[in-house]
Amino acid sequence: MKKIYLPLLLSGLFLFSGCAELQTASQISGMINQVGGLNGISNAQISSGLKEALNLGLSEGILKLGQKDGFKNNALAKILLPEELQGVEKTLRSVGLGSLADKGLNLLNEAAGDAVTEAAPIFKSAITGMSFQDATGILMGGDNAATNYLQQKTTSQLTAAFQPKVANSLGKVGADKVWSQIITKYNAIAGKNINPDLNGYVTEQAVKGVFNMVAEKEAGIRNNSAQRSTDLLKQVFALQDKK
Repeated sequence: MKKIYLPLLLSGLFLFSGCAELQTASQISGMINQVGGLNGISNAQISSGLKEALNLGLSEGILKLGQKDGFKNNALAKILLPEELQGVEKTLRSVGLGSLADKGLNLLNEAAGDAVTEAAPIFKSAITGMSFQDATGILMGGDNAATNYLQQKTTSQLTAAFQPKVANSLGKVGADKVWSQIITKYNAIAGKNINPDLNGYVTEQAVKGVFNMVAEKEAGIRNNSAQRSTDLLKQVFALQDKK
């Protein structure tokens, strides 16, 4: 029997040795599940560290986007005109109405910034409900694993929450009236009759902008140890570094 146990023992020692860089992500994830933690970090710490990273990225992203000109001045989130309205912008500028086009575009971004605070409780609920298996899968997943998880769990909720807020915001900032004026002028100049769904478009782009910010923060924490601002983040993401 000793001849059987010895190879198994040596195999186990190899797996838990300093050769973690040779292990695959699935092997490490499996080891974490089997032994209730790894490298002195418990399952609870791993889960908490991942949730802390997500909360950090989300709170910072939402805060930035919710500030004045948060969407407009952010290359990852700025809302541009949809394809059907690019001709509108070009036509208005060609007849000396560039300032009106700029105002309309700025107001779309302002409406998105006004709506983005609706994201916070939805993301918080998704993170709180994350299982340990979800957390380890994200930790050992690809660069966008956390972002993809949140997209799957929250996109429909975010869209439903943003739509009425965006509609209200478009009215509050005066975007609806400005765009009514823009479209009226364009239709008269171009001899067309377009009536775009700005609410649906701004909602879609606002949700997209939020996830762009989440993805940027996730990539930073995964690939740049300097962005791991707490001891727990440093410990937990050190496991990911070894996959």
